[in-house]
Amino acid sequence: MENWKKDSRKDIVMVDVDALVPPDHLLRKVERVMDYDWLYERLSPYYCADNGRPGTDPVVLIKMVLIQHLFGIASLRQTYRDIQVNVAYRWFLGYSLLEEIPHFATVSYAFCKRFPPELSEEIFRKLQVQVGHLHGRT
Repeated sequence: MENWKKDSRKDIVMVDVDALVPPDHLLRKVERVMDYDWLYERLSPYYCADNGRPGTDPVVLIKMVLIQHLFGIASLRQTYRDIQVNVAYRWFLGYSLLEEIPHFATVSYAFCKRFPPELSEEIFRKLQVQVGHLHGRT
């Protein structure tokens, strides 16, 4: 009888998500240069820490849109689906393999209703400056 490979899809394993993302992956490069502290400060007026249900980390929502734009994904709905199965995307968001990803409607609502309209432009301008510093440009 043949020695076929056994089906390992349901094996329980301990894994370091960080070790699964290649060192030269684009999202690692973005993570090295981006400073998200300014975003928390910029968005603090739009979140209430002691009222209502806990919100989704705004940087996670912004990173989801960054993934969409950096990888040319057509919609937030597709971005949401891709994040569910892409280890590098999950790593970038700071999520484990089993954590539930924020729904695409949450991201859409944040950008359409909650965040200031000029925020997207500010984010990409900052990212451009940070990446420019990485390459020795200003």
